Amino acid sequence: MTQRKLVIAIDGPAASGKSTTAKLVAARLGYLHIDTGAMYRAITLKVLRSGLQGFYSKRIVELVSNTSIELQPVNGSLKILLDGEDVSESIRSPEVTTAVSSVSSIRQVRQVLVNEQRRIGKQGGVVLEGRDIGTVVFPDADLKIFMIASIEARAVRRQRELRQNGIETNLETLKGEIRQRDEKDSTRDESPLKKADDAIELDTSDMTIEQQVEFVVRKAQERLKATGS
Repeated sequence: MTQRKLVIAIDGPAASGKSTTAKLVAARLGYLHIDTGAMYRAITLKVLRSGLQGFYSKRIVELVSNTSIELQPVNGSLKILLDGEDVSESIRSPEVTTAVSSVSSIRQVRQVLVNEQRRIGKQGGVVLEGRDIGTVVFPDADLKIFMIASIEARAVRRQRELRQNGIETNLETLKGEIRQRDEKDSTRDESPLKKADDAIELDTSDMTIEQQVEFVVRKAQERLKATGS
């Protein structure tokens, strides 16, 4: 009998640990990791490069409809291709981080990318992470995790990530940016960040990546066992 493959949704605010945990969980289970946030960042990068001012939504929707975004697993990492160009590092820049909430709040942009995310994940065997996976993209996901962490812990993680890419940033500045991002994501009209009613909350403030991964993998195994898969 072929083992049923789950749809696992991991949601949470910026720098809560979603991306790394999702990637490693997918590797442990032999699943595909889908970083939906990277997809929105790629679109945002294209918008910034286009020189559009004020994020005029009609023009941005035109851009999205003529854009190719590919997620390619390579040596344990996820390569992000924007119209064939590897932008895996470029999409993590402070400029993209500042602008991504405004671009991703546009209804038509989300509709296009949500449809693509559903297409990729509909057969199961996927770990998707973002801000609206369990509430909008896959409301019937087999397992939903909502990751949270303190502002301090998240700012330290973001600073470490940026430093690895050669970018030095003040910790207090990062805290302010994260608070602002939380406010935008939680109050936007289109697909706001919120915990699904049936999601398991996981506070990662004092957890190692290994502990986070083990928690999610254990929950996934429990779900598979409960369904007899």
